[in-house]
Amino acid sequence: MGVDGTSNRPRALISVYDKSGVVEFAQKISDMGWEILSTGGTARLLKEHSIDVVDVTDVTGHPEVFDGRVKTLHPAIHAGILARGSNMADLDTLDSLGYSRIDLVCVNLYPFESVATESPPVEQDVLLEMIDIGGPTLLRAAAKSHQDVLVVPRKKYYTEVIDALEEANCDPSGVSMDLRQRMAISAFQRTAAYDVMVASTLAERLSVNTESPEGIPTHLLVSGGKANHLRYGENPHQAAGWFDSSSTNISSTGLSAAVQHGGKELSFNNYLDLDAALRFARSLIGSEWSSLPHACVIIKHTNACGVAASTDQVSAWKDALASDSESAFGCVIAFTTVVTQLTAEAIGDHFVECIIAPGFEPGAMNYLSQKKNRRLLTLDSFLPLTDDVRYRQLDGVWLAQIEGVPQIDWDTAECVTSIEMESNDKNLARFGVAVCAQVKSNSVVLVDRTPTGFATVGIGPGQTSRVEAVRIAARRAGSRAKGSMMVSDAFFPFRDGIDAANEIGVTSIVQPGGSIRDQESIDAANEHGMSMIFTGMRLFRH
Repeated sequence: MGVDGTSNRPRALISVYDKSGVVEFAQKISDMGWEILSTGGTARLLKEHSIDVVDVTDVTGHPEVFDGRVKTLHPAIHAGILARGSNMADLDTLDSLGYSRIDLVCVNLYPFESVATESPPVEQDVLLEMIDIGGPTLLRAAAKSHQDVLVVPRKKYYTEVIDALEEANCDPSGVSMDLRQRMAISAFQRTAAYDVMVASTLAERLSVNTESPEGIPTHLLVSGGKANHLRYGENPHQAAGWFDSSSTNISSTGLSAAVQHGGKELSFNNYLDLDAALRFARSLIGSEWSSLPHACVIIKHTNACGVAASTDQVSAWKDALASDSESAFGCVIAFTTVVTQLTAEAIGDHFVECIIAPGFEPGAMNYLSQKKNRRLLTLDSFLPLTDDVRYRQLDGVWLAQIEGVPQIDWDTAECVTSIEMESNDKNLARFGVAVCAQVKSNSVVLVDRTPTGFATVGIGPGQTSRVEAVRIAARRAGSRAKGSMMVSDAFFPFRDGIDAANEIGVTSIVQPGGSIRDQESIDAANEHGMSMIFTGMRLFRH
């Protein structure tokens, strides 16, 4: 027996915040002949269930202080974890200090994440107290020493660890290196994610500037939950999965918060299309023309087939579909309002992969679910698009930029043609710009009024030539192009795009301007009797 009063039996340190399952785990460890060290509430709980426990304070010879802030931060604990079993000098030092080895560390952390996401937000002092210090230190020490110490970082591993110990005849040295390594990696992943959450949350809550003057963070901190496996990626030969990317003190308002109702699992491509649908839909919420409450977006291969805003949801669906009904086969749809039974019946048998909305009327849910492979998703926090930092991973580099709805000052937007744009067309222009900003470049969008609101009548997305984008939008629009407004995400480098628009009957144009040949485009618009506004804001999306 060492001077710290402990025996030479295998020793487990068990100190957990989430105590569900820990009594059963500790009982089995104790029944195997292990000695259990514990702290505070965990020790009291185990004693209440007649499990022999040695208080950590008896090992350290030092009381817990500062309301439990300091209890395991002591050489008697960490020397027993960090001493290398293959290093005789370490073992001799440990023996000379009178400390014993610790063979298993079972710890879970203070629930900083859940406290940080409470609404309304907790006081700063409460939040700071939820930053675990001793727990991550124990996990990291045990994970570093995984060749000698078995670390148990999550309660989901309790059964697996007990099974491994029973198979090893209760001898910790008999536990496979594979399990030790997996537990160690899990421990490091847990502490890394925890630290990211703490750093990201405090960066938002404290008055400290951790961003560049433009609002881009000075460091990229990425943390996500466990991998959620998908059947395959963009193609069947590619493995794929998804991770929850929320890592701040604001609960996720994105796809990870969406609830799926029926249908088969979402695919990789479904997620990409749903992300595009959400982005388009959110860009239409809370705008200057928000007197049109119902918006519908139809997405195919991350681009919009049609977009409409209306006083009536059924009309929004029909107007969006009319923009490109051919391409909308196997589409993803987003509605900005609760889907009604009438809208569900209007969708009918149309082949739809997924529909996402703030909710569905019970009748609408039942009707749409008759197609068993349809995925219906609800997202309670269907919020307007805001200026957030969005990241994109490339080969060897991450890009970051501020994304949101373009803030154009329409009062100062310049009409550059002899014919002025009608004042009541400004809201149509706002709608067209909001849509065009989300379409892949080079893009041109044709928009027009409907009996109940606004809608796209033709979209030309993702072209290497701007005039070709006009031609594609024209083919999609057909006769509906006559009298429409053309919105471009960037300037026209030549007058050919203006000429092509005139041929199909476009009467007004909205574009950023800024080309060295702007005057050619202005002259062309004047020749054709068009009105044209320069917004001064490019809207590329790659």
